[in-house]
Amino acid sequence: MKKILITGKNSYVGRSLEKWLGNYPDGYSIDSISLRNDTWKEKDFSKYDVVFHVAGIAHIKETKENAHLYYKVNRDLAIEVAQKAKNESVEQFIFLSSMSVYGIETGVIDKDSPLKPKSNYGKSKLEAEELITNLENSVFKVAILRAPMIYGKGCKGNYTRLAKLALKTPIFPDLDNKRSMIYIDNLSEFIKWVIDNCSSGLFFPQNNEYVNTSKMVEIIAKVNGKRILLTRLFNPLLFLIKRNETVSKVFGNLTYEETLFKNSNAQFNSFVDFEESIRLTED
Repeated sequence: MKKILITGKNSYVGRSLEKWLGNYPDGYSIDSISLRNDTWKEKDFSKYDVVFHVAGIAHIKETKENAHLYYKVNRDLAIEVAQKAKNESVEQFIFLSSMSVYGIETGVIDKDSPLKPKSNYGKSKLEAEELITNLENSVFKVAILRAPMIYGKGCKGNYTRLAKLALKTPIFPDLDNKRSMIYIDNLSEFIKWVIDNCSSGLFFPQNNEYVNTSKMVEIIAKVNGKRILLTRLFNPLLFLIKRNETVSKVFGNLTYEETLFKNSNAQFNSFVDFEESIRLTED
């Protein structure tokens, strides 16, 4: 039985993983802790095989006033937890990072893409990656998961905003874009595989297919019993304002290069497909 400690008790990904692994009661023993105060420092990590570090700051507007919090939480706290895990003989440390470490809003990310994060979120995640990776040795495995946008029932972020829009608007732009995304249960299954194999290195989990924003909005409306008309009428306007950050995030192309994510996803033919994942999210 694998003994797992999740750091980030109230995190969406942490709670989802705990629920997913609960389907295998004979395979995993799971504890989760909050890092909001220093009491976690008294926790005995030595009884765990795996620490999954998911605690962090995300989904808040970045300002000059809160910039330091990203580094305090996403970087400094992460390395402190990793160091404690190593010192107390934990075998594997899994760090949930982000596609944001590349610092691009549109394009294709491959194995040679430069790491040039622009946001404090992306910068703090990348600096944490580098510091944690330096701790790895033959008895302390480090796995870094550069996840794209995560969605699922109860999630926050861009998916929720698009879902609300899909239920309100009768029309929506019809664009042929592609985006890397991952459904929360697919991510949980991916993490389960990383744990089962005590894997280390960089991973790029995503659904087995790219996501088209227009198709996603259409399916969201459909599973909620709504009809929505997709039209190319607005496409010229969207093209003119494509440099707008919000427009770019919604309608731009942002993907992991196919061989990159397929190497990470090699074991996951059983992933929930995209349309079914939307149905489960909206159910």
